[in-house]
Amino acid sequence: MLNLALAVLIALTLVLFVFQPVRVQGYSMLPRLQNNERLFVDKMAFNVGPLRRGDVVVFHYPRDPRQNFIKRIIGLPGDHVVIWGGEVYVNGRRLVEPYVPARFQDYSDYPAVTVPQGEYYVLGDHRDSSYDSRFWGCVPRDDIFGRAVFAYWPVGDLGLVH
Repeated sequence: MLNLALAVLIALTLVLFVFQPVRVQGYSMLPRLQNNERLFVDKMAFNVGPLRRGDVVVFHYPRDPRQNFIKRIIGLPGDHVVIWGGEVYVNGRRLVEPYVPARFQDYSDYPAVTVPQGEYYVLGDHRDSSYDSRFWGCVPRDDIFGRAVFAYWPVGDLGLVH
């Protein structure tokens, strides 16, 4: 009985303070993340290290904090981001994005943005169906509450989130 109580206490501590389960809603992160897929978000990741370009993060949508979005960080504070013909350039260099298949590419141009301090430029991997920083701007650091780390449902998609 003591072992069971200890296991429950450890599990609760992890869920309350370290990992948070979330459900992906929508198709903006295809092909890696599917609609209704379940994953764990690491809420403590930011205490261990900084956010990095390429991290998949969950955040409160800046225009309606009751909604949560999941996107990939493309631009860090101070970065200059521009999109020409669907190609993303960060600080004058084309970003290599193996996670965006050609069939999900958006070949449009978007204006240059300098990412403000304390904010991040985020994009969905399914570019032609993602509602992201191209349309509503950068995400304040305080709105980001976790880094997606592990998909657990459906079992066929089990694994680390890259």
